[in-house]
Amino acid sequence: MKSSRLPHVVFGPYLSHIAPEEYLEKINRFVSFLDHQNIKIIMAMRKYGLRNLQLIADKTNIPRPTVHARVSKLEKEGLFRTWIHPNYTKLGLVRAMVFLTTKPGKELLAPEALRVPGYWLRLIRCMGECNGYYSTHAIPLDKRWDFEQYLERIVASEIATEYRLLWLEEAGSPLPDFSYYDTKKKTWRFDWSNWLDALAAKPSQAQRKETFLPTPFDKKDLIILKELIKDGRTKLTELAKLLGMTVPAVKYRFDNLARSGFIREYVIDMLPFAPEISDLYEMVLDFQTREGLALGEKVLSSLPMVLTLSRVEGANSIAVRIYLPRTQMNNLLTMFSALTRREVLAGFTYVLLDPMTIRTQTFAYKFYEDNTGWRYDNLAYFEELRKVSSAFDKEDGMKVVFHTAPVPSFQ
Repeated sequence: MKSSRLPHVVFGPYLSHIAPEEYLEKINRFVSFLDHQNIKIIMAMRKYGLRNLQLIADKTNIPRPTVHARVSKLEKEGLFRTWIHPNYTKLGLVRAMVFLTTKPGKELLAPEALRVPGYWLRLIRCMGECNGYYSTHAIPLDKRWDFEQYLERIVASEIATEYRLLWLEEAGSPLPDFSYYDTKKKTWRFDWSNWLDALAAKPSQAQRKETFLPTPFDKKDLIILKELIKDGRTKLTELAKLLGMTVPAVKYRFDNLARSGFIREYVIDMLPFAPEISDLYEMVLDFQTREGLALGEKVLSSLPMVLTLSRVEGANSIAVRIYLPRTQMNNLLTMFSALTRREVLAGFTYVLLDPMTIRTQTFAYKFYEDNTGWRYDNLAYFEELRKVSSAFDKEDGMKVVFHTAPVPSFQ
């Protein structure tokens, strides 16, 4: 009988076995950080900016050393992170969201294929209506068709059976509405009936679409933006050292980027619920009308479980990243089902995202040159895809890695 060689299996440093006491202690520790002072600090930072802690101290009447100590502790423990949403349109880019249904046995190859062009932002394993990978990308505006052709090539290479591609408008990441949070009981209130009524209310006239005037930028500006995506509180002295410039010169660039709209939004990335009892979803809600979409976006922005919203180009649809305790998921689906029956929604789809598989990077600033703009070469990507696929087949599959617990940051 001919023997066959099995793929090499690599285990992580450990397989986590959590005792009930440790499990509950983790949840209690996570919830304990949402006290009255931390909430005041977080809300003030959202309103007045991330960088000037003295201003935050003045606005909250909390001593500056206390503000600094609390923010530092939250950052150190991974419970609080700040970054920016750049204005991708002003950078000559457009965001794409891809649901790639992988061919059985090719699940490990799929994310490598999605990474080949280099313009990816986020890769996450997904389950549900799409079993495979969810990804977002920031593609040069004039290369949409090329990117679609690349996705077609992934399917033709038998890495995936199908894909769904949505082009997105600019994203928003609202701060949870803490009026739904009881700081004494350390619990959130889920007001499903009122949320349903608010979403089903008669909408007003839809807002006009934003327009942006072209504004010049260069690669040094891109480097500043990508550092702010990594950490919204990056010091100007650190940027000056990275760019080989003086601090006043960097401040001038920073102020100009903010004034010109390249920094669309400062994001305070925090999880309202303990990861041990919660799940992460990506949903696409299809509204019947443009007016309903505008109202839905406004209401959804106030809900504590909504992390990010992005309208879909050319449709009355919005992509929503949801982070919710498992015990509430049925209520969420019940609400959307009722909105469909009331003809507010034309339909909705969703996938469960696996936070243990999240991979992220900033936009592909290395592919930009001041004289020529964004570099994108589909022929080179096709060849690289062929090499990646061939290497996978020759090695009898890629190494199998079992992951340990992730850092709780699901944006």
